[in-house]
Amino acid sequence: MFSGIVEEIGTVRELGTHHLTVQSQFILPNTKVSDSIAVSGVCLTVSHVDSHSFRVDVMPETFRRTNLGLLIAGSLVNLERAVTPSTRLGGHFVLGHVDGVGRVVSLTREEEAIIVVVQSEPDIMRYVAMKGSVAVDGVSLTVAGLESDSFAVSLVSYTYKQTTLGTLQQGSMVNLEADVLARYVERLQQMASEGRGITWGLLQEHGY
Repeated sequence: MFSGIVEEIGTVRELGTHHLTVQSQFILPNTKVSDSIAVSGVCLTVSHVDSHSFRVDVMPETFRRTNLGLLIAGSLVNLERAVTPSTRLGGHFVLGHVDGVGRVVSLTREEEAIIVVVQSEPDIMRYVAMKGSVAVDGVSLTVAGLESDSFAVSLVSYTYKQTTLGTLQQGSMVNLEADVLARYVERLQQMASEGRGITWGLLQEHGY
């Protein structure tokens, strides 16, 4: 699990058909094989580490559902290690399970902030709420505007300087993960409408 607070911007060294190699500095000293790292919001498992980079394996499904397949050598990516029991949760609960890809339709400066409008599919928009949380390329952000097919977020100076969101342009494709709590609320409402109570058996059925 992650918090959506980016620790470092990494640089893609190599993109293969089944793996991704990323150059980094800050997170490497404490990174080992089998660790989970969010790469632009995608939870991936480290398969190799050297003094300058780490490699993660990427499944075909991951390439299909995220923007990782658009990366090339030299591309910048947001990096965050998984949280620990002692980690401050400064953002929101981010699983690294990307729901889909959105498209940046506009960027507008508002004093020191930049308002970014992202268009997305109905299957994602149903979980986006005004003043709620959403992860964009792994960055925890608050929804500042909402339409039927798009949402807006406001980037403060620190965010667009310390993450890859500062490189966004109109037409950029971004990974989106809706707030997982919205999914649970929907599921509970669905079960209530079906007359199904929350029982131990039902919790086990869903892996709790």
